[in-house]
Amino acid sequence: MIHLQHIRKLYQTSDVETVALDNISLRINQGDFVAIMGPSGCGKSTFLNILGMLDNPTSGKYIFDGKDISNASEATLLEIRKVKLGFIFQSFNLIDELTVEENLELGLIYNHVGRQDRKARVRTMMERVGISHRGRHFPHQLSGGQQQRVAIGRALVGNPLLVLADEPTGNLDSAHGHEVMSMLRELNNAGTSIVMVTHSGEHAQWAKRTIQLLDGRVAGNDGEATDA
Repeated sequence: MIHLQHIRKLYQTSDVETVALDNISLRINQGDFVAIMGPSGCGKSTFLNILGMLDNPTSGKYIFDGKDISNASEATLLEIRKVKLGFIFQSFNLIDELTVEENLELGLIYNHVGRQDRKARVRTMMERVGISHRGRHFPHQLSGGQQQRVAIGRALVGNPLLVLADEPTGNLDSAHGHEVMSMLRELNNAGTSIVMVTHSGEHAQWAKRTIQLLDGRVAGNDGEATDA
């Protein structure tokens, strides 16, 4: 599904050049559950942003779903993000003024999904992530674990090929963190591909593969050899 070839990302000011990612080559297959780990400043967030097409590599090739998108226009990348990617954030990023149902429905409205189809998808997703009884509640009326369930439902309601999760348990206590990881495992077992950035070795063990980053390079890849 994803094939990265010699990806580099440089950030440059007038007198300083910072290498955020250095010669990253690897594959992520359909159905994978990959944990990305490494110390602060190792390039994890940059890596996730490039996978999510929120940032562009300085050089190298990015093949997504069989197509080379390395030099794709922003309009093309936006369309791919809308249809094929789902995002889960550490801070949930729910809209406080919208109910749970409305938060889940919003992305479907942007994608011009018809009203009946939207409502059916939202009902199904709320059941899937265990928040059917909270559909008319607002985010501030939910626990942290429930808010993350809503965020996961929002990421999945459009049936994306890939879900990108940035520290999805970072703002949760251990019990709710375990609950969210269990749900991600269930979703992956049902066929959803997941790439998750985490600082937690315990939570990384829920994934099928762990990729270690260090100084912008792949320092370990326990599921599949990196490409030459």
